Amino acid sequence: MAVDLAQKAQNFTNRGRQAFESGRYEFAMDMLMEAVAAGPDVLETRKLLRAAQIANFRKNGKTGLGAKLSCLMDRQRVLSMVKKGDAVAAMAEAEKLLCKNPLDPDNIEAAVKAAEAAGKTDHAAITVEAAYECGNKDPALLERVATYYQMAKNWDKARDAYSRLSELKPGDQRILQLLKNAEAQATMNDGWNQTAGKRGGFQNLIANKEQAKKLDQANKAVVTGDDAEALIEEKLKQIEAEPKNMNYRRALARLYVQSKRFEEAVKCLQDAIEVSGSMDPELDRMLSQTQIQYYDQVIGQYREAGDEQSAASLEAEKNQFVFDDLAARVERYPNDLHLRYELGLQYYTYEYYDEALEHLQLAQKSPKDRLWALYYLAMCFLKKGQNDMAVMQLETARDAIPTMDDLKKKVVYQLGRCAEDAGDLEKAYQYYKDVYSTDVGFEDLSDRMLSVSQAIKAKQQG
Repeated sequence: MAVDLAQKAQNFTNRGRQAFESGRYEFAMDMLMEAVAAGPDVLETRKLLRAAQIANFRKNGKTGLGAKLSCLMDRQRVLSMVKKGDAVAAMAEAEKLLCKNPLDPDNIEAAVKAAEAAGKTDHAAITVEAAYECGNKDPALLERVATYYQMAKNWDKARDAYSRLSELKPGDQRILQLLKNAEAQATMNDGWNQTAGKRGGFQNLIANKEQAKKLDQANKAVVTGDDAEALIEEKLKQIEAEPKNMNYRRALARLYVQSKRFEEAVKCLQDAIEVSGSMDPELDRMLSQTQIQYYDQVIGQYREAGDEQSAASLEAEKNQFVFDDLAARVERYPNDLHLRYELGLQYYTYEYYDEALEHLQLAQKSPKDRLWALYYLAMCFLKKGQNDMAVMQLETARDAIPTMDDLKKKVVYQLGRCAEDAGDLEKAYQYYKDVYSTDVGFEDLSDRMLSVSQAIKAKQQG
């Protein structure tokens, strides 16, 4: 029976994901609500449901008096269930409430209370995270989010939320005080983490003014000059005392990078990888990025000195390094879909379209890279002369992007190019017009619109 429910939940989730990606948000919510009912503990399904709820509310949501009264009644029902101890049913009702308005602070509070009463703090966090990411320009919502993080003692996020809130309410002394409190707690928490388990603990840290100064230096977003040198010395001593502590080595590498001492940062990360004795994708990523920054630094120095030949030679070497490094990391971490996407772009850049297709098709499974992967899949098919396949990818990407952002402009423009190449001038003109209404200076759009318009008139007159 459990296997049947799991399969049922997966089937509904798959249908919900497809509907969400094609912009059919109401149907997506219906499918995902069924999936949550069959598999209530699957966090990924609930995350997707929250995304569908927010997308649908932004597109079709009602905010009038009738809608507010309806939410009020539903909230009371949820809170009543929580009070009676029926937390699981309260969570189900809370999802219905969030389908109506997932960004209402009171609705979010009711959903969080239901989840916490059911012992599902991770589900409560999903609701708060979604609200924070998608509604951080709403002061009331942002304050509820900040309060939640404060109660959960997640001081870093509380500090960030109060900081954003202070930007929306400049001069609000109450918010500024809450921000100061969160900053103090976050700093103390960092200090506790550094001294946990040591004799005397945090009390000694507070009493030690020199250590307090180091904490202040470490909490700066970017440290330079004497502060950087002091922290570098501190990290070197810590590494000497605990050579297998990767956190110290990562921190030292970041300090070197901030000070633009890329060669030392590269050596630091190479040593860290050797000492760790096991594959660490985060260290690998840091090393790759730092090596590229080191290349760029030296290339810039050559150009400043007027040595363009050496700069061009090193630029070619850097490009080869980027390609080889990505290929090697994909081999080490074959399930890292973002690496697949990056390697696919490299193959596309160097016109190896079949190889690019292989990696970009896998990268589609990554929520982060899916839409750009679809675009570059289409571009690969166009380069191979397979226009029908390209149009399929472009239409899928277009339908999944709600607003005419930079990517959608590229997608719709390419649909116009495909329609123009196929001789469907009216359709091409409509695609071009859609982009033009948002960005009149996009690529060669003005010239293409004029050319297509003239061709349509000539066709009509002929």
